Amino acid sequence: MQLNKLDSQFLNYLINKQVSPGERVPTLQEIGSEMGISVGKLREQLEVARHLGLVSVRPRVGIRRETLDFSRAILPTVLFSLGAGEASFAQFSQLRRAVETELWSAAVILLTAADKTRLREIVNQAWDKLRGSPIHVPNGEHRQFHLQIFNRLDNPFVQGLLASYWDTYEASELTRFVTYQYWLDVWSYHEQIADALCAGEFNKGRQLLIEHFDLLPKT
Repeated sequence: MQLNKLDSQFLNYLINKQVSPGERVPTLQEIGSEMGISVGKLREQLEVARHLGLVSVRPRVGIRRETLDFSRAILPTVLFSLGAGEASFAQFSQLRRAVETELWSAAVILLTAADKTRLREIVNQAWDKLRGSPIHVPNGEHRQFHLQIFNRLDNPFVQGLLASYWDTYEASELTRFVTYQYWLDVWSYHEQIADALCAGEFNKGRQLLIEHFDLLPKT
């Protein structure tokens, strides 16, 4: 693989040395001495890598390689683009719909019995909030429900994109002024999707997923 577009000697060092998640990274002085690069330049590149979540820096621990979290890389860009008006939430939502719809079959076939039980638990928690006194909006459960369906899919790009979608969804406050009926409709669909998955009716669940996308307020 050609890494010339990476434009970071620090990240190239981690790749070439095959530093695995959890491993300690040598000091910048050691890396700089080995590669013939100034510590100042490496420090700048380290800060970028830290911001992306690829490494962590802690007192008395030093630099440590972290597991890839794709959402750390894309969420700031998504939020900035929406805030600057250069893109819309509807466009990001379109991408998320395409990902969930296209990868539905690959994801649901991997769900365990415990996963399906968890989906029903999330639905019940949501209904408890909606039928409680006072009523609470089950925003957390909304995120948990969708991410639970795709949690077994071994694709860090998909996991990161979907997590970023829900962070952006919350930041957009898109459902701030929707009616109570909206939430009843949403969770009626979620309950039907969970029932379909538990019954092994995966195609039915996918169709319900597609239908329920249309409930989202248009921006």
